[in-house]
Amino acid sequence: MQGVLQSKGLLSLPSNPRIKAFIPQPSPGLRYRFSPLNPSLKPNAPSLSVNGFSRFQGFVTKPQFFGQKSRNYPICRAEAAAASADGQPVFGEKLNSSPKFMGIEVETLKKIIPLGLMFFCILFNYTILRDTKDVLVVTAPGSSAEIIPFLKTWVNLPMAIGFMLLYTKLSNVLSKQALFYTVILPFIGFFGAFGFVMYPLSHYFHPTALADNLLNVLGPRFLGPLAILRIWSFCLFYVMAELWGSVVVSVLFWGFANQITTIDEAKKFYPLFGLGANIALIFSGRTVKYFSQMRQTLAPGVDGWAISLKGMMSIVMAMGFAICFLYWWVNNNVQLPARSMKKKEKPKMGTMESLKFLVSSKYIRDLATLVVAYGISINLVEVTWKSKLKAQFPTPNEYSSFMGDFSTATGIATFTMMLLSQWIFGKHGWGVAATVTPTVLLLTGVGFFSLILFGAPLAPTLAQFGMTPLLAAVYVGALQNIFSKSAKYSLFDPCKEMAYIPLDEDTKVKGKAAIDVVCNPLGKSGGALIQQFMILSFGSLANSTPYLGGVLLVIVLAWLAAARSLDGQFTALRQEEDLEKEMERAAVKIPVVSSTDSGNGSLTGEVTLNATGGDS
Repeated sequence: MQGVLQSKGLLSLPSNPRIKAFIPQPSPGLRYRFSPLNPSLKPNAPSLSVNGFSRFQGFVTKPQFFGQKSRNYPICRAEAAAASADGQPVFGEKLNSSPKFMGIEVETLKKIIPLGLMFFCILFNYTILRDTKDVLVVTAPGSSAEIIPFLKTWVNLPMAIGFMLLYTKLSNVLSKQALFYTVILPFIGFFGAFGFVMYPLSHYFHPTALADNLLNVLGPRFLGPLAILRIWSFCLFYVMAELWGSVVVSVLFWGFANQITTIDEAKKFYPLFGLGANIALIFSGRTVKYFSQMRQTLAPGVDGWAISLKGMMSIVMAMGFAICFLYWWVNNNVQLPARSMKKKEKPKMGTMESLKFLVSSKYIRDLATLVVAYGISINLVEVTWKSKLKAQFPTPNEYSSFMGDFSTATGIATFTMMLLSQWIFGKHGWGVAATVTPTVLLLTGVGFFSLILFGAPLAPTLAQFGMTPLLAAVYVGALQNIFSKSAKYSLFDPCKEMAYIPLDEDTKVKGKAAIDVVCNPLGKSGGALIQQFMILSFGSLANSTPYLGGVLLVIVLAWLAAARSLDGQFTALRQEEDLEKEMERAAVKIPVVSSTDSGNGSLTGEVTLNATGGDS
């Protein structure tokens, strides 16, 4: 047989082929499957078909050895149907690869760039809101940092639980897009109303006289709870700012990102989402710093803080509407990824049924443990640090200016960690990445508590550097918060969000609502309850510092155990999903080219290739 491959890639047969050329030859596996060398092959090239599947037969030359005659063998493309079912081009088809930009598919960029911009806007707002809420409640007349544990326990947690119940109900009756707008627009409206209406008129509806009378009757130990009544509108702003971090960041953004990305895209791009977000931290920190310094240049008698609030809340509203626009654009211009067909949505469940279902899942319980442990751990250190911070910077201008610098430093540190995070995920995997944050928080927390406990003996040494023990504690506490938050944003949050992807839609939606909206403030409130108990038992926060350090150690160890358990479950779920997808692709029956005695190479049935035989 003298079959040749034409220069343009078309197949031709000799006019007089010998029959023995078409006798099936044993082949050592599929090593010698035909692979087209010329991409210009046309779809209408000669083909053989049966049962609706196209097959192409070509000739390939085996590797020659010294002294061996050249022989050509007919090779069939047995995997054509499977490749076609998997979306891969087969011989005779034009390559339909998606266009790429800088090595990334354009369709992927249409998802990643808007998501990065959304995260930028959300974190820009959150930084402004986070710094502003602390200034409002800590430096207000008749208040102090002691208000924070009571505020998180008795105001923030109940409102978070109420929101979760409402969100679960709305998720059963609204579409995902309607649910997104229904949740985010009230936040935008409230912050605008606070800056332009509620704060300027706060002295008309704050019950200052009533709070003073109650304080005289109950005594100074009730300063924290009574401060909630005294400045209730500031406390409402505090809670709404906290909910922005839990609801808009965790539930809305990450829920949307999980909806439109695959696991492979998540591993590659989730750590990079934070790059733009932490550039936002840097710029928002500078924004807070600018407004803090602007108040110092105003004429006496002018409420500079009110002017600053109007400016910052205007920026928050503008960023909020930008988030809504980006969400609308992605929903109208990006195609959702295909999930495994075996992942069926569960039937709608009521609120109590949803909570029972979530509690019964070990996977969700481990996720909840991670979130609660982080909240308790960071709260045990953060409240103590803020009490030292107010003692060092008692005025709103000084406090806000320092918080602006703190946010900028956090952004720079997190940006650096984001660059390292992709390497950590790629080289060490999900499990190692999930343990970095608790390890960092434990080590830095030990340093902070040690400085508070042993600050007095170090006073002469610190004086040589121009610092007092109080100022040193403020700086070390700031470093502890910076490193902990940078590890959280770059590693902990991406790890947590990746863990939701293999879950079915019902568990994903309701699980995120329960974990991110309830467990996040539950962790913070848990830390606050521990602090309240310590204060009542030992008389002050300073006296309870050694015991808080012991509690921190126990919480972090539980955190590490839950991360290890979740790592095994996440790996198993991902392998199961990959296996289901492979089974779906393999469900297509593959007819194979079979030679007949007549030598016509027709498709006569479904024949299995001899994968082990050699040449005859």
